[in-house]
Amino acid sequence: MNHKNKEQMPYIYTFSYRKGEEESLCTLEMRSLFRKVSETSILESEIKVDPSRSPFIKERVEVVCESTHLEEIFMQIEALPLMGETFKVIFVKNPDLEKVEFAERRKIEREVGLRIPGEAELVKPEKMFGIMFVNGRWVFGPYVKNEAIWHQHQQKPNGYSTALSTRVARAVVNIAVPNPSGIKAIDPCCGIGTVLVEALSMGIDIDGSDINPLILQGTRENIAHFGFQGEVVKRDVRNVEKNYDVAIIDLPYNLCSVISPEEQLEMLQSARRFAKKLVVVTVEPIDPIIEKAGFDIVDRGVATKSRFVREVIVCE
Repeated sequence: MNHKNKEQMPYIYTFSYRKGEEESLCTLEMRSLFRKVSETSILESEIKVDPSRSPFIKERVEVVCESTHLEEIFMQIEALPLMGETFKVIFVKNPDLEKVEFAERRKIEREVGLRIPGEAELVKPEKMFGIMFVNGRWVFGPYVKNEAIWHQHQQKPNGYSTALSTRVARAVVNIAVPNPSGIKAIDPCCGIGTVLVEALSMGIDIDGSDINPLILQGTRENIAHFGFQGEVVKRDVRNVEKNYDVAIIDLPYNLCSVISPEEQLEMLQSARRFAKKLVVVTVEPIDPIIEKAGFDIVDRGVATKSRFVREVIVCE
C-alpha cells in the first residue's frame, strides 16, 4: 500500500476525559468539531483540528503511511522525500488495545527513526512523527500533542465563584464555534470573561458585554493579562444591536442574580433577534423557554461536577 494521497489523508485523534463527569460534554464537543462521534477513545476524521483547541483531545496523527504489516510501513517511510528538519518518533498508545510494553515501544520508535530520511533529535526536534496501531493496521505520520494552554488561563487575576471552569468554557466555545473562519461571536452576559479568554485564545472573533458595571474592569484585566484584545462593554442583552453568527449565554443562577422565567425568555428572545445560533448553559430545565423564544434545540450535553450539573444546549 502506498502512502496516502494528500486529499485523502485522514487524521487520527485520541481523547481523554473523566468518565461520568465529562463524557457527555466531550461527546457533544466531538459532534460539533467532527460531525460524528466515536464509541472508543479514538476518532478518525477527514477534518483537521488543532488538538490544543480541545480540553479532551490528547493528540493527533496525520496518516501519511498505513499498512497491516509493520515491515511495509518501514518500506513506505524509506521512500518518503528527504527532510531538512530534525525529527523525533513517538509510539502513540492505543488505549483500546492491550498495553505494549515500554521496551517494545522504544524498539519500534528506533526502527521507524532509522528509516526516516533525516536527522533524529530527541531533545528539541523540529518535527514530530507518530507510529500507531489502530483499527487493524499500522499508521505513521506527523504528530501533534495537545499543549493544554487552557491550564494557564486558570490563573486569571480576577475570579468569580459561579463562573464556568476554563475546561468547560473551552469545550463550550468549541461547541459554539467549531470552525472559526469568518464567524462573529458574542457573549452578551460575559461576567468575568472566562468564555472570552478561551475564545480569544483560539483566534475567534468575539465581543463581550454585561449589564453589571462592577465586574467589567476585572473582565478587561483578565483578557489583557493573557495578551488578548476584544470588545467588552456595559450593555443589557436587550440592547445588542449588531448581528452575530453565534451567541454564548451562561444563564445567571446564583443568589445575587436570580432571574425569573420571564426574564430568561426576554434574554433568549433578544438572542434570537441578533444571533443565528445560540449555545446556552443552564442549571435548570428551560426547554419550553428556548422554544418559546423561537429557537430549535439541535443538540445537548451535560457537564457534571460532584452533584452540580450544567446543561449545554445548542440552538438554531
